[in-house]
Amino acid sequence: MIWRWASGALALMLAVAAVVIWQQDAGKANPTAALPAAPRASADFVSTPTPAPEATPQSREQRRFARYDKDRNGGITRAEYLASRRKAYAKLDTNGDGLLSFEEWATKTTTKFTRADADSSGVLVPAEFATTAVKRKPKARPDCPPTGLARDGEDGDES
Repeated sequence: MIWRWASGALALMLAVAAVVIWQQDAGKANPTAALPAAPRASADFVSTPTPAPEATPQSREQRRFARYDKDRNGGITRAEYLASRRKAYAKLDTNGDGLLSFEEWATKTTTKFTRADADSSGVLVPAEFATTAVKRKPKARPDCPPTGLARDGEDGDES
């Protein structure tokens, strides 16, 4: 019975040694040998990298501060801070009485409901409700310059 355990342990050690040796030989192989040669640029084409756009000296927070600081004295007063809210409030106060009723506050929402209620039933069915979903703009991908060395119309082969 012990000889079975001993022969099993020996077989396991031999298998581990074989895997280690195989991994060492695989690491010595040249992985770039299978890659195709890089295309050669023609003599009249010189690749010049496009410089990255420079960042503005003001950070986002500095620009936001500047928008609120109307008198440019380096400080934001309470009146300056509330000015944008006053404009938004004035837009909502449609009758100009200085008081904001629920209907005035909910104008955008009620207008959206009225537009979605196509059959004017006062109830949105699933198809009508689906039209109220916010339409999100897809994020624009950066316009990257081409990475190839060949010019338009050339395939990079020397003929």
